[in-house]
Amino acid sequence: MAKSIHKICIFGVGLIGGSFACAYKKAFPEVEVIGAGRNAKKLQQAQELGVIDSFSIDLAEALDGVEVLVIGVPVGSIESVFEQVRPHLKDTVIITDVGSTKSSVVNSATKILAEKITNFVPGHPIAGTEKSGAEAAFAELFNNRRVILTPSEDTNSEAIGCVTNMWQACGAEVVEMSVEHHDEVLAATSHLPHMLAFSLVDTLSRMNDKKEIFKYAAGGFRDFTRIASSSPEMWQDICLANADALVDVINLFQSDLTRLTKAIETGDKETILNIFSRAKTSRDKFCNE
Repeated sequence: MAKSIHKICIFGVGLIGGSFACAYKKAFPEVEVIGAGRNAKKLQQAQELGVIDSFSIDLAEALDGVEVLVIGVPVGSIESVFEQVRPHLKDTVIITDVGSTKSSVVNSATKILAEKITNFVPGHPIAGTEKSGAEAAFAELFNNRRVILTPSEDTNSEAIGCVTNMWQACGAEVVEMSVEHHDEVLAATSHLPHMLAFSLVDTLSRMNDKKEIFKYAAGGFRDFTRIASSSPEMWQDICLANADALVDVINLFQSDLTRLTKAIETGDKETILNIFSRAKTSRDKFCNE
């Protein structure tokens, strides 16, 4: 490893932060994992579940002797966490996050962490489920999944190496890209699908015969809309944090959907078939990679 880790603090022991704790403890049982946050009841539950070793809502205590801080809260709360932990961070502490957007997080870090920004390695594990909380955490969540890191040219190379090795120990493949490219890619591949799922279920739920619609919904509907069971508050934060890139891809999708609508209205079988065929080819290729 880039450096030997003995003590980690996770601020926000939910699905992602909790699963990271489980996975890293599985790889290195001797490492001490401390939970931090504002909700002592939830942290105690995480400890009772064996997700973390101990916890504290006193940040000076939680961060005492810690070598790595993992911020696992929703993106809308990360700036507040930076403000809370800043006075208690030693100069050598490596900081990383798991936020689904990166521009807003990096902007907050730059503003608040000051000279400690060089120890901050922005991260995003491309993994998750529609469930939340420490009770949903499991060690295998990151197996064969990608984790994207978006360090700057000024980021400490030792910090990058440490965070990279930590995620690899959790079973993930680590890649690096720019902040801007990350937000554009995730707007299309993650954020847009969630918007579609939420919007579709909301539309159907407001139809007069909604009870019958959901009663006869087949497996395809369940598969497509599963992610609409995700946390509304978390996805509200993501929408606002990545608004520019998300609006661009929503507009592109709306344009394509309008084209498909027109083809259906006019009976344009060739256009319909071309759209469906291209989609099938792309989806099949994706699934076989």
